[in-house]
Amino acid sequence: MSDQIRVLIVDDDPLVRSGLAMLLGGADSIRIVGEAADGKEVPAAVDGFRPDVVLMDIRMPEVDGLTATQRLRKRAKPPAVIVLTTFDTDEMVFTALRHGADGFLLKDTPPDEIIRAIGLVAAGEAMLSPTVTRQVLDRLSDGPGGERASAREAIESLTDREREVATALGQGYSNQQIADRLHMSLATVKAYVSRLLDKLDAENRVQIALIARDAGLT
Repeated sequence: MSDQIRVLIVDDDPLVRSGLAMLLGGADSIRIVGEAADGKEVPAAVDGFRPDVVLMDIRMPEVDGLTATQRLRKRAKPPAVIVLTTFDTDEMVFTALRHGADGFLLKDTPPDEIIRAIGLVAAGEAMLSPTVTRQVLDRLSDGPGGERASAREAIESLTDREREVATALGQGYSNQQIADRLHMSLATVKAYVSRLLDKLDAENRVQIALIARDAGLT
């Protein structure tokens, strides 16, 4: 199917890779295009399989998921990255989000939720529920003073409407929820998000939300 989301699974545990491939392979909307056993294999795998979304293990023996994610973000058109982890308290997960990952999932997340998350990030949406997003951002936004000052300076360049959208992103709302709350069309919200990515020099929605939080908008 031409509209299937192409997914690359990266994990050093072959049982995890085969388990995820089996669980996700039955979804009509998803096509597992390949696997990689370490972060060092990711560049070649992305070149060869052209995934839309990468499910990235955070802890791997040679090149970890954080480093692999950072390298992917330097590409002109990188795939979306969902970090996989065993514990939601893993600090590397939060570092990964700040450095360009599109979100994270626990490895014991139910298959239907993983499928939903893949669909959301492939469409450029937030892959976390508002509650979880706010919990994550609460921890991530406790940055140093210099970071907060930089965020406030970046926010000052925004129009009032752009600031409203950035605030809503910082609160963890999806595009549709933002459209409903701000009485805008979905297409207009997407246009504002694209504009915010450019003006704030952000990699993805998560980083916009972090800047909004660091700047004190939420």
